[in-house]
Amino acid sequence: MNSILRTEGLSHKYSSSWAIRDINIEIGQTGITGLLGSNGAGKSTTMNIICGVLNQTAGKVYLNGIDLNAQPEDAKKNIGFLPQNPPLYLDLTIDEYLTYCAQLRFIEKDKIRSAVTEAKERCGIAHFSSRLLKNLSGGYRQRVGIAQAIIHKPRLVVMDEPTNGLDPNQLLEARKLIKEIARDHAVLLSSHILSEINLLCKDIIMIASGRIVFADTMDAFDNYLQPQSIILKMENPPSKEALLGMQGVTGVTFLSQKELRVDFDGDLGISERLVAASVQHNWRLRELSLEKRLLDDTFKQLSSNS
Repeated sequence: MNSILRTEGLSHKYSSSWAIRDINIEIGQTGITGLLGSNGAGKSTTMNIICGVLNQTAGKVYLNGIDLNAQPEDAKKNIGFLPQNPPLYLDLTIDEYLTYCAQLRFIEKDKIRSAVTEAKERCGIAHFSSRLLKNLSGGYRQRVGIAQAIIHKPRLVVMDEPTNGLDPNQLLEARKLIKEIARDHAVLLSSHILSEINLLCKDIIMIASGRIVFADTMDAFDNYLQPQSIILKMENPPSKEALLGMQGVTGVTFLSQKELRVDFDGDLGISERLVAASVQHNWRLRELSLEKRLLDDTFKQLSSNS
């Protein structure tokens, strides 16, 4: 894998308590990777270490192949960071603030203006160039925060809860912008909101109690837990007692007169047994479908395993 970010055995403790242990991450050149976990799971600690804000207790961070501890200045040129609370100076205008950020990023003096213009246009804030940051809405402040994170065209953009506190319209705009950035940048996005990760990310890393408990695609996360219930539609359904007497059936709920949910013990052979029983007893089965487990069930299961 041609990675922009790689961590090896990343661990950190506060006083005598470990916040994260043995975090191994590898992220490619483009796309959005979600960092999922409950509040206090270790997401922010991990991101702060990756961005060079915090020195780890143990382990390594490589940005575009460069050791962050050995060559911090060279490594950090590859990264842009949007903390949960954007680092804005509210008495500056957008132009003044982004110019300052460009200088902090050592952008050459004669290229600062074009860098600021490009970042503004990309984030949809050019029409507010002269407006003070304190007079912007929360959604536009977030856009300015994203603009400062990409102004130097980093290979990796790290975003900590980037949609937190936005209203529904601002959420849609922020998601669209993040997806656009991910076309030519790698994006590491943290959230404790599972639906947000599901909407934005193709790959997912879940941390619970400071350790990685899942690292795969969003599709794999969605299918992590096997179905444990089946929805049946029958023209002549049997009694609840008749179904409960079948091997593997653990529960029966009538959703309507001809539709019911059958809970089972995980043995997928239950489908064949139900079909055979329907034929034998003239239940006139019209539809049988496995009911997928909720993403929240997977989150809960993985969290409890840590």
